[in-house]
Amino acid sequence: MDNRAGEMDVFVQAVELNSFSSAGRRLGLSPSAVSKMITRIEDRLGTRLLVRSTRTLRLTPEGEIYHQRALRIVAEIEEAERAVAFGASAAPRGLLRVNSSVPVGVHCILPLVPKFLQCYPEVELDVSLSDGVVDLIEERADIAIRVGPMRDSSLKARKLFESRMVVVASPDYLAKHGMPEHPHDLDKHNCLNFNFRRIREEWPFKDPESGETEMLTVSGNFLANNGVTVQQMCVAGLGIARLGLFHVRADIIEGRLVPVLEAYNPGDMEMTHAVFVGHEYLAARVRSFVDFLSDNIGSCAELPVPLTNGAAGS
Repeated sequence: MDNRAGEMDVFVQAVELNSFSSAGRRLGLSPSAVSKMITRIEDRLGTRLLVRSTRTLRLTPEGEIYHQRALRIVAEIEEAERAVAFGASAAPRGLLRVNSSVPVGVHCILPLVPKFLQCYPEVELDVSLSDGVVDLIEERADIAIRVGPMRDSSLKARKLFESRMVVVASPDYLAKHGMPEHPHDLDKHNCLNFNFRRIREEWPFKDPESGETEMLTVSGNFLANNGVTVQQMCVAGLGIARLGLFHVRADIIEGRLVPVLEAYNPGDMEMTHAVFVGHEYLAARVRSFVDFLSDNIGSCAELPVPLTNGAAGS
């Protein structure tokens, strides 16, 4: 019988390292041996899994599917061997790659990292922050912390918390430009926004009398690729922004930002999930981190903030 598990491991290593020769060095094989194993998989399946060039490897659509399944199988084999070698209660260990949105990473994930690594010292945590939608396969991430509605996916997701959205501006900005009294007044204001595609580009506002929600397209002279930058520019008095309340809680409490147009706030909530390639037998390092976040990140959603429009210049 062919050593299919071994071939899968070779395939996973080649994709992870983006190189046959690097995979060979890690596994004690020659580059030609790695190439032959992957060719054997492709021949058996009757489809191309990798597109090779002199400098890079790229997964085909079929290769992405095979890679996801191979990751699961290799992880299960590793967990089975650890359970036998070290006992079922062995501590999680190994490299754990986590990709998080910038605001959630800065305000919620990074403050918890010391405690997590104190609890699981044999885990090597690799954290990347990005507000764009992350492909776990392309980014080689074990877990992605995603904000907003979940798209149809074969990935598993654990809800971590949800946060109400709020429109904010700095007291200095409002003192100079005035407090908008109606959403349509935003046409006269500098609205800060994002330079990547979002599921919802417009800002929603709810009429307090009719109860109808209107979607408004706003504009301004500043765009950024992450919420932390938008928040910083808002605090600096550049314009008005719409951000998750967890993100600007401290700024509101300490007077750096003021809620705007609260009478028209539709009260929409933005959810944050931990997303991962899921199956019954998760790698212990993945399961431990997701469980840890679920147990400890709730404080991000506890928002005792007075949400009333502040007075300009206050």
